[in-house]
Amino acid sequence: MTVATAERAAGGVAPRRRRTRDWSDAVLSGYLLLFFAYMFLPLMFMVAAAFNANPTPSVTDWQGFTLKWFEELPQDARFVQGLLHSLAIAGGVIVISIPLGLAGALILTRLQSRASTLLYTVLVSPILTPGIVLGATTMIFWRDAFGMEAGLFTAAIAQAAFIASYCMLMFMARLQRQDRALEEAALDLGASSVFVFRRITLPFLMPTVLTAALISFLQSIENYNTTFFAIGSSWTLVTEIGARMRFGLSPMINVIGVIFVVITVAAATAWVLAKRRSGNG
Repeated sequence: MTVATAERAAGGVAPRRRRTRDWSDAVLSGYLLLFFAYMFLPLMFMVAAAFNANPTPSVTDWQGFTLKWFEELPQDARFVQGLLHSLAIAGGVIVISIPLGLAGALILTRLQSRASTLLYTVLVSPILTPGIVLGATTMIFWRDAFGMEAGLFTAAIAQAAFIASYCMLMFMARLQRQDRALEEAALDLGASSVFVFRRITLPFLMPTVLTAALISFLQSIENYNTTFFAIGSSWTLVTEIGARMRFGLSPMINVIGVIFVVITVAAATAWVLAKRRSGNG
């Protein structure tokens, strides 16, 4: 092949590669556009409807800008009480799930046995169990075994049954990156197991503890299926919203959605800024 032929061949390949790359970029851009539209357009409609004076949440039937739905929300006693119930349950779930998840992770990462695979399957199984089953069985067990009526306590126990498994998986991922040599050296120097856990293992796990607590809180606040079947005659914010949805949409439901979106974005932003600041420090 002559030099001229080689140059012509190379010149033909380059435009083809460029066209292929342009086509791939166009497909990727279109996919990202559809993805973000699918994710955020409903949220934008929900936010806009919260400021519409129309008593039926709508964006197309605009009847004027208003803040009255935000003013009426604190006056709704059941919504306010449901929020307090949700916060109480979420606090209980965090207190239960973090120690259980940490204990399970420590056992599975430290246990050198053939039974570890079976134990892992058992401990992860609550994640795969339908929430209806977890809620109903928890309510029946505590009622028949201890005579306890369904309420906030049984709802927290039922939620923690599967949220603890999420915490366990997060702790396991963190523990698999730990250098065990530090623990072994401390034990060889005469430190007790409690001292090693308190001064070495727990500080290493602290970022995951905070993340697991946040995930537990969010999982608890938004949970409906398990809570509905375990809470009895009481209610949370989510179950109250579900109950009212059967009688039609309410603008205050959109207001609650807007508040949660703002809190979530603010918390995520604060978390990212804190991580960057700690990394720079």
